Amino acid sequence: MNKLIEREKITSKKEKPDPSSLGFGKYFTDYMFVMDYEEEKGWHHPRLTPYAPIMLDPSSSVFHYGQAVFEGLKAYRTEDGRVLLFRPEQNIKRLNRSCQRMSMPPLDEELVLEALTQLVELEKEWVPREKGTSLYIRPFVIATEPSLGVKASKNYTFMIVLSPVGSYYGDQLQPINIYVEDEFVRAVNGGVGNAKTSGNYAASLQAQQKANELGYDQVLWLDAIEKKYAEEVGSMNIFFVINGEVVTPALSGSILSGITRASAIELIRSWGIPVREEKISIDDIYAASARGELTEVFGTGTAAVVTPVGELNIHGRTVIVNDRQIGEISKKLYQTITDIQLGKVKDPFHWTVEV
Repeated sequence: MNKLIEREKITSKKEKPDPSSLGFGKYFTDYMFVMDYEEEKGWHHPRLTPYAPIMLDPSSSVFHYGQAVFEGLKAYRTEDGRVLLFRPEQNIKRLNRSCQRMSMPPLDEELVLEALTQLVELEKEWVPREKGTSLYIRPFVIATEPSLGVKASKNYTFMIVLSPVGSYYGDQLQPINIYVEDEFVRAVNGGVGNAKTSGNYAASLQAQQKANELGYDQVLWLDAIEKKYAEEVGSMNIFFVINGEVVTPALSGSILSGITRASAIELIRSWGIPVREEKISIDDIYAASARGELTEVFGTGTAAVVTPVGELNIHGRTVIVNDRQIGEISKKLYQTITDIQLGKVKDPFHWTVEV
């Protein structure tokens, strides 16, 4: 497999950014991975090449009809200097599910894992060591056929770029405030809500801007039909702790199947805590809070891992969660997942892959 991937050497290396001010997705490493697709050839010419701008025809399908999918995962530096990936095979499987939904050709999952591993191995010195930092990995596929006909493209490019990052929300365990969006909708069952496609995120920006102007960090989307049931937050899946049980919206076809979400459910159940995946109305959440039964709310996602929620704005009504403090389940979940990702504890689920 190694021999299939070409490697072009760079002439000079970039200066590494200050690890204390990385932010998220602002800096990029020396190399990237690129592979091309043509209908007659299939996927071909996999290569590691210097990070550089790409040239696309102005009529490339991606610009006009939105065939673009992506993934996000991370590489972590352990205390003894090793580099670990967290469940990369699940991200690759989800990438292919997104490709299928967007009428894009599937990728060889073994080759993608090999390419990803080789790229991270090549860029190991970019994996930061400071607490709360990691190397973010962004695989993506775009349609590149120069054509203005409304149809699936015959040409595609698959790429992987890397970016050293800090915590997504700054102080990682500081509870955030969430605005429940009841005007705009994100996705509908039968649409593309369960695909990680670029247009989903473009459609979320106006609601996110509104939430920010009102002083909230993120948007919680409701279902598109009744605007009644909780679905997901802009950058993460959502969980509620009610009467000692953990409740999270079921994967209905309009919700992204999060890798961290699945890991959290498996972990919480292994602790003997009940987890229910079901439709849950936002009014029931408000009622549970009024009864004093809503003890925690938290989100899960690759970027932030676990993020506690301290306040919800539900139809203009403020709900304070756990006195704006991180809850016990959120805290334990964050600690356990990050300890596994950083190789600090035994990985009983075999989730990590050493580079």
